[in-house]
Amino acid sequence: MNPTVAVLNSLLIDQYKKIRKASEKICEPLEIEDYVLQPITDVSPPKWHLGHTTWFFETFILLKHLKGYEAFNPQYNFVFNSYYESVGARVIRVNRGNLSRPTVNQVYEYRKHVDQEMNRFLASSILDDDLKNVVILGLNHEQQHQELLLCDIKYILGNNPLFPVYNISPTVIASPKPLSTIKIPEGVYKIGNSNQDGFSFDNERSRHKVYLQEFSIASELVSNAEYLEFMEDGGYANFIHWHADGWEWVKKNEITSPLYWHKVDGEWYNYTHGGFHPVDLELPVCHVSYYEAFAFASWKGSRLPTEAEWEVASDYFDWGKRWEWTESAYLPYPGFKKEKGAIGEYNGKFMVSQMVLRGASEVTPKDHSRNTYRNFFYPSARWQFTGIRIILNP
Repeated sequence: MNPTVAVLNSLLIDQYKKIRKASEKICEPLEIEDYVLQPITDVSPPKWHLGHTTWFFETFILLKHLKGYEAFNPQYNFVFNSYYESVGARVIRVNRGNLSRPTVNQVYEYRKHVDQEMNRFLASSILDDDLKNVVILGLNHEQQHQELLLCDIKYILGNNPLFPVYNISPTVIASPKPLSTIKIPEGVYKIGNSNQDGFSFDNERSRHKVYLQEFSIASELVSNAEYLEFMEDGGYANFIHWHADGWEWVKKNEITSPLYWHKVDGEWYNYTHGGFHPVDLELPVCHVSYYEAFAFASWKGSRLPTEAEWEVASDYFDWGKRWEWTESAYLPYPGFKKEKGAIGEYNGKFMVSQMVLRGASEVTPKDHSRNTYRNFFYPSARWQFTGIRIILNP
């Protein structure tokens, strides 16, 4: 093997090992019972995440490109396939928590086996650009699931009446700076990823021009204190601030506060990875839906930024504490092209009925964020670490 190729493969192997170990590190504080729960459809059992990310490498790398490789267990394709229609039948999402088998130990054995074979494959193969890109996609896919793991674990433990502590050293978010106004002049701007500066998902491409009217955006995220003002002013009881769908969602689900908030003896508490604590009023509000973000902005006489406004302005404010809801529907960019084969199912087929979030959050892997990243969820979703930034003086 060419020495240069060997060095590049070695770097890829190191990256592979680091990311794979990070997923298992996230699960270390769990008890065996925690691995199998699925309280709602959006939340997958931690055991399933560990198996699914392993399935990705086995299905798209080893079975296709490692001569003589046979599936660790042919039935795992049915269990751990997420949504890839072209790869075969699968367990429906809502039933992932009904699977007592494979066991947690069997899933870890699966990971160990696939990791050994991947290390062997990467050490002995010359990867063309297409295959290398699939490996890198798999690593970024696993990092997405690391974030989902931390969101799902919080939901699993946060809906346990004992409010168990997941991590005694939770992430510390710095106190917000004084609020200032960031003014962006009218003009033509470029947004999107050119794919020339490292990895990007296909939905971030292609880079293209947008015209923006002049706007001003808040330098800081909406805080718990500000959101509490909205609540105390009857924000959840006044339909005038809500979309019709959002108002129906509030009434049907009896929503009166962000997810994980509980009023105890007249004081607001919330569940965190560090346990059950009084709400820290200085922190950015978290775990709100698009419906709630829109209603808060409406109550303030304002609006949410579009994703183009957010990306253009992002160079001028600190982001990464919360995924930030935008006023943009999740749609393809001009020039968007699906990848060939099953990989093409990764993003494109979800471009309907969802809203775009921008930025990152405290549970996003540190090397897995960029200001062109397009996250997307249904308007009612709030188990992710979602927050609010508003346009000022619209």
